[in-house]
Amino acid sequence: MRHRQSYKEKLELEKAALVAVGLVSERHTGVSSIEFRMTYYRRGVDTVLMKRTLSFSPADYAGFHLKCMEEGCADGGYDLAPVVAGLAKFRKKSVKGKIFCHGTNHTIGHGSIAYEVNIQYDKHVK
Repeated sequence: MRHRQSYKEKLELEKAALVAVGLVSERHTGVSSIEFRMTYYRRGVDTVLMKRTLSFSPADYAGFHLKCMEEGCADGGYDLAPVVAGLAKFRKKSVKGKIFCHGTNHTIGHGSIAYEVNIQYDKHVK
C-alpha cells in the first residue's frame, strides 16, 4: 500500500512542478508552436533506444525537462528549456544538438539524445 501512495505522491509533485513552470504562452510570448524531434541513445550493442517527436502549443505547459529512458537511472534526464529559451530570445527557428544524461545508473550507463528543436512564431509578433 505504501508503494502506491508514494507513486501517487510522486505524480502529484511532478504535476505541481509542471504547473509552476507555467505555460508556453507565458514563458515565450509570440511562439505559436515548438516541436522536438529526438533520438534516444544508450550504451551497448543496440544503441538507438527510440525516436520520438513532441509538440507544444501556447496552451501547453513549458515543461521541457525530459526523463531519461534508461531503466534504473535516478535523478537524470534532459533539460531542453535553455535550448528553447535561447531560440525564443533571438527568434531563431531551429537548432540541432546532443545532450547527455547526468543521472546515476548502476546497470548500463548513461544515455543521450540527439535533438532538433523547431519553433514557429506568430506572424503578427515581432
